[in-house]
This record gives sequence, structure tokens and C-alpha cells, in this order.
Amino acid sequence: MRCPYCGADNSQVKESRQTEEGAAIRRRRACAICGGRFTTFERVQLRELTVVKRSGKREPFDRDKLARSIQIATRKRAVGEEVLERMISGLVRQLESRGESEVTASEIGERVMEALKGLDDVAYVRFASVYRNFSEARDFEAFVTELAQSVGKGGAHEGEDD
Repeated sequence: MRCPYCGADNSQVKESRQTEEGAAIRRRRACAICGGRFTTFERVQLRELTVVKRSGKREPFDRDKLARSIQIATRKRAVGEEVLERMISGLVRQLESRGESEVTASEIGERVMEALKGLDDVAYVRFASVYRNFSEARDFEAFVTELAQSVGKGGAHEGEDD
């Protein structure tokens, strides 16, 4: 594994342990050249996925890009790292298990929104504002009104004080 500090190819595994309920292995490494320490993760990948963008452009699926967008939506929210990691792993497994090697960006976005809706309403609205390209306050208002109506019809927060 290449050292992120000096670029050397010579690193040693100092510690390994399972994470994500056995779905990944976390390895703590040390560079033999500069002594820098870093962590890597090893996960099972069922298939190579290609994301088809709205423009028609195709690019390799990037788990880290998915994780970054979810972390931005959940920033400063009471959502634990382990919960996010399980959610991201679950989303990736869903996508890989579809049987298709190509997935549209809109399908990924809808799946993320569905997962966030059940996790945190604020993160859900934040993600939706970028994904659905809100351009003015009215867009937020309409979306939040729709969310409030769905919650009132048996959603996850029914009966809670506002």
C-alpha cells in the first residue's frame, strides 16, 4: 500500500480488525520509509459499477464520493460515524446486488434520499436541496411542506412535539 505522506510503496500492517459487522477489515499501517501511520479499509466488492450521469457521461462508481456527500448532509447532526458507515455500506450493497453493472446517478440520489429520510430530516432536506437543485427559498418551503405532510400521515415522527 502506497504511503499517503511520502508515496513509498513499502508499508507494514501494524494492526488489523474487522469493522462494519465483519463487512470490512480496518488495517493500521506504518510506512517503512518515513514512519507515517495511516489506516486503510478492505471491503468486498461484488461488481464494478459505472455511474451514468444525466448528461450521459459514464464514470466509475466512487464509494468515497458517496460517503462525502452523505457526510456533508449530516454535518453537525447527531448521527454517529458507525451509523453512517452502515448506511453507506448498505447502499453500496444494494447497488451491487442489482445485477446491473451500470447505475444512474438519479437512482443513487433517490436511494440516498430514502436512507436519509429515515435517519435525519435535516440531513434529508440538505441532501435534497443539492440533489434536486433548489434555487430559491420557495423550493425549500415546498419540499419541507411536503415532508411535514408525509410525517403527519404516519411518518416516522408522528406524535412528537414540534
